[in-house]
Amino acid sequence: MSRFFCILLLLILSLSTKADLKALVDLNLLTKNFTEQDLQKSLLSNKQWVPYPTYNDRDAWKSLTQSVYTTLIKEGEASLAYQWQVVKATDYLEFERSGSRVIMEKPMNENAKTLSKLFLAELAEGKGRFLDQIINGVWYFTEMSTWSLSAHVSGYQSSKRSLPQSDTQVVDLLAGDMGSMLSWIHYFFKNEMDKVNPEIASRLKMNIQSRVIQPYLTRNDMWWQAFEIKPEQVVNNWNPWCNFNVLTCFLLIEDNEQRKVEGIYKTMRSVDKFINYIKHDGACEEGPSYWGHAAGKLYDYLKILSLATNNRVNLFDQHMIKDMGEYIAQSYIGGDSWVVNFADASAKSTADPLLIYRYGRSVNSKEMQQFAKYLHDRASSKFNFARDAFRSLEDLGTLQDILQETAATPTNTHKWYPETEFLYIRNQNVFFAAKGGFNKESHNHNDVGSFMLFLDQEPVFIDAGVGTYNKKTFSKERYDIWTMQSDYHNLPQINGYQQRFGPQYKSHNNRFDAKAQEFTLDIAGAYPKEAQVNSWIRRYKIDHNALLITDQFDLNNPQNENVIHFLLAKEPILKNGAVELNNGAYSLHFDKKLFDASVDVIEQDDIRLSKVWGDRIYRLSLKAKSKSKKGIYRFSIK
Repeated sequence: MSRFFCILLLLILSLSTKADLKALVDLNLLTKNFTEQDLQKSLLSNKQWVPYPTYNDRDAWKSLTQSVYTTLIKEGEASLAYQWQVVKATDYLEFERSGSRVIMEKPMNENAKTLSKLFLAELAEGKGRFLDQIINGVWYFTEMSTWSLSAHVSGYQSSKRSLPQSDTQVVDLLAGDMGSMLSWIHYFFKNEMDKVNPEIASRLKMNIQSRVIQPYLTRNDMWWQAFEIKPEQVVNNWNPWCNFNVLTCFLLIEDNEQRKVEGIYKTMRSVDKFINYIKHDGACEEGPSYWGHAAGKLYDYLKILSLATNNRVNLFDQHMIKDMGEYIAQSYIGGDSWVVNFADASAKSTADPLLIYRYGRSVNSKEMQQFAKYLHDRASSKFNFARDAFRSLEDLGTLQDILQETAATPTNTHKWYPETEFLYIRNQNVFFAAKGGFNKESHNHNDVGSFMLFLDQEPVFIDAGVGTYNKKTFSKERYDIWTMQSDYHNLPQINGYQQRFGPQYKSHNNRFDAKAQEFTLDIAGAYPKEAQVNSWIRRYKIDHNALLITDQFDLNNPQNENVIHFLLAKEPILKNGAVELNNGAYSLHFDKKLFDASVDVIEQDDIRLSKVWGDRIYRLSLKAKSKSKKGIYRFSIK
């Protein structure tokens, strides 16, 4: 071995954190493989890249919309009498008054969705019947002070308040979505709007430039860009989502070729920050609910970039991109659309089959394509209306293709994500999921070492998920919310303490033995020093259709009894040394000499949670009868 490689190896081994190691292996998949000059040479001019028919090509639109034509026209006609809702000043102020985001977001989202329905109906029919109402929508949005949400504007305004300031434009998720959708409206209908009055399209273009393109070119401080990234800062779904929208605006609106190239390459540098940050094993630490906004939006970004460069700037041959796509299929449990819902994810699937199919086709994943067909066959609606114009247009071209696929779900017996530290084990009757990780993941819950268990595709031990977002959700008060706390996950309370938030609170010595179907980790590091825990080795083992859990612990100076919490979908029945689960279908066994058992009813008064779990869920608490420095607890679920 050369002296250089010896030195390099010693350097790597001396690193103390995974973050340090990742810094050495930043992939920069876009900017390492493609220079700005490569982009300039590859970029197609005059919007030749757009893969859809022109507005006046009626035969092509008739063919493209044939399978959903009636639905598109029906939704468009229902929107002809729509009264555009005013988002009032007090709607923005409500975020700082009561913490509510919904009051501002609801009318804004309804306006955007209506405009999307009108847009698609006019493309399908092509008679100008919906054009006046589209113009009303365009005029309405260009008269707004901001396209950003009340929860997002304050961080970038000198006032630090939620009421928009006239001198500041913030590119957030909604502002980006509106810029993208309105760019497509400008592309398809500019000539038609000019026949009515040239001011309409001119005003629209100016607004997209001033609200999206110009802020992006001149600012590096929007956190999601990750250009001024701070130590331990999260780079999450906002990055590919916002960059996709910005890229769309540059491609459809910007006429200055140099500014266009500069702006697009800046998005490539920014998206590289996301690719570098996320775990390279492909798992989405934000959970399946965010897959469509994280990996899914990265796919949209890479797809439109590939189209615009005649397939020359393309990452679909990268294994990491394929692994990120297949995560959504691997995380599917089954039954009533159950999924592994770590972090701020719902336990019910919200995945888009048509997006999954396209992604799978691009990365050559049969698993994704077959899983997409499985979801598509089960879906009550085959076409969804949203404010994402690009996905709607792409969906139209996918509806016929997906019908030729065979429906299937993954059949592998386990999936281990070694960097994210997610583990899934499945057999005919059991789906088990557990995690290690650390307590500063994107959309983090303090849940290092937690698990969930589904038996016969029914939830038994669960993760509640997250309630309706409000002012607390993304503030310093986040961990006042019960769903975020380790005491409301399948975890121990050690010596009177819950887990803490922060990157230093993490698991150690994670090991997965595929042959033995056993996962072991030390979760002591997720608890504060006040817990005085030297080690807490949790071991999960799947033994046929049973789950065995062992907690081996070593404490200093125990002051409080340990409590083992389990979160349950259905009411448990306490019996002598056992707990009947799911109406007696299963049982949890424990040593009655060691624990006193109790059950808390957790009423679900938040609509986002009650839609999944019903009126209530349950927390089983096994409180140790004595304080012990060392010991072993054993539990079995059969």
